[in-house]
Amino acid sequence: MFQTFKQRSFEKTMASEIAKRDCSQINSEMHTLGFLVNEDTFKELDALLESYAYFGLQPKDVKVFTFVTYSKKAPSLRQNQVSNKDFSWKGVITNKNAVEFLDATFDVLVGYYTNEHRYLDMMMAKSKAKFKVGVSKANPDLYDLLIDVSLDDFGKFKTELKKYLTVLGKLKNK
Repeated sequence: MFQTFKQRSFEKTMASEIAKRDCSQINSEMHTLGFLVNEDTFKELDALLESYAYFGLQPKDVKVFTFVTYSKKAPSLRQNQVSNKDFSWKGVITNKNAVEFLDATFDVLVGYYTNEHRYLDMMMAKSKAKFKVGVSKANPDLYDLLIDVSLDDFGKFKTELKKYLTVLGKLKNK
């Protein structure tokens, strides 16, 4: 019973965050790029960080933040990581670095994880990003664009993302 109450509270908070999203800058050109990643299913984080040149950005303009399922056996000192223990039952994020990441106004934020993921979806909903991109089978209420590719093929995803961002006018002369 408590789990059901907790789940409903979490969903209510997420719906509230989605409803108050500011979409006034959705068509702005891309100068910064962020990635939210489920590290339990995708571990090639260097490929994400190194994609800056492909999009005509500087290394400082690409940020990656990951989610990893909490494990007592594997503590992490990484600052760009959040776990399920960093969320309250109402969806409040207690990790200071995660809150800082979500407050950054990325021109494009990519949710690089498949299906609905309770914690990453909450982070995506709370994000102040101007334009949000997801991978197929994700919650369409959270994203402005969904790309249908496998997580295993980041090269194809990168190509598709660049194609859509160019068509949408987010990449100019890059």
